Amino acid sequence: MKKGKRIFFVLTIAILTTIQLVAVPVWAATSSDLKKQKEELQKQQSQTQDAYDSASDAAQEIADEQTELGEQIDDTNDQLVGLIADISLIEDEIADKEAEIEVTQAAYDEAKAQEEKLYQEMCARIKYMYEKGETTYVEILMSATSFSDFTTKAEYVEQLYEYDRQQLEAYVEVQLEKATYKVQLEDEKGELETTKEELAQEQELLQKTLNEYKLAYADYETQLANARAQAATYKEQLKAQTSQIASLDSEIKAKEAEEEAARKAAEEAAKKAAQESANASSGSDSTSSSSSSTPSSSSGKTYSPAGEATGDNIAAYACQFVGNPYVFGGTSLTDGCDCSGFVYSVYKAFGITVPRTSYALNSAGTGVAYEDARPGDVIVYAGHCAIYLGNGRIVHASSEKTGIKYGYATYRTITSVRRFV
Repeated sequence: MKKGKRIFFVLTIAILTTIQLVAVPVWAATSSDLKKQKEELQKQQSQTQDAYDSASDAAQEIADEQTELGEQIDDTNDQLVGLIADISLIEDEIADKEAEIEVTQAAYDEAKAQEEKLYQEMCARIKYMYEKGETTYVEILMSATSFSDFTTKAEYVEQLYEYDRQQLEAYVEVQLEKATYKVQLEDEKGELETTKEELAQEQELLQKTLNEYKLAYADYETQLANARAQAATYKEQLKAQTSQIASLDSEIKAKEAEEEAARKAAEEAAKKAAQESANASSGSDSTSSSSSSTPSSSSGKTYSPAGEATGDNIAAYACQFVGNPYVFGGTSLTDGCDCSGFVYSVYKAFGITVPRTSYALNSAGTGVAYEDARPGDVIVYAGHCAIYLGNGRIVHASSEKTGIKYGYATYRTITSVRRFV
């Protein structure tokens, strides 16, 4: 029943996931529409991950059960081998017992023959005694010629009576001996027959059990192959979904750039129209005012203070340093820092101490799912880290070539998302 439930569960997830795992078409006209598609695809990816985990767990469970069954097969084989050895030994004992029975049978036949002989002799003597009566013994005594002869004949008569008595006792003994041999023979035959039957039943049961184990083992092979194939399918689906999400990120980035350019163009057009309107109404004074209102350039760059330690403030504070250089091992937000030095120094400005390396950041703070990430959270990759800005965007110290810059969170595989505020 446990095995059936597991298979039903895996197949159900497979069907539902297959129904839902449809590539989201890129039809949106705005970046907001693309972001909605991305969120939907991320939900599907989460479902696929759950299905993949379930299929992997099912495959491992099947493999463990198959291993356990293999051990049972080995144990049963060992028992069967031991039973066959026992059968061989008992068969030898049976042969010895049968030889003993033959000897017993011969002794019984001999006792039976002796009984018949004694019985015939006893019958003849009794018949003779009944026919002659007691006169035979009297005649023997009266025929004595002297006292010495009389004594001799008296001893002879006494011996004759003793002989008859012994013959009678021998007959009784032979009868008992015959009965003893018969009981012994029947007991030995019954014991041999019982032993043979028990051995046959035990061997049949063990062979049946072994056959059932082998059938179950073959069934586990099929189940394991199916579960691994299903897990492999989910793994490929995860790869495809990750690729789709990356593609959507590129689409979103391009659309946002397009929308930003359109917004700036509209602002410039509005400014230009306002300027032309002002020029037309103020004449030469507007020209003087225009030239005096132009701000002077500054050789240095100023930065806003950190403020309250909130996720939004941390994200906004970090963005001020975009364009500053990347320096391996550095922690200066202005003169140069690496990826973990950037995260470390931004948080330090808010009085929060975080680990100095991306490896240590991977297990620090509180772990959250990427779908639940908020501005100010730290996105950790293999050997890299960044600060999350929201809407799939990040700011990070990328490389010596690009310095501190904006980017997209899913441009690489995310290992964890950590929260410190």
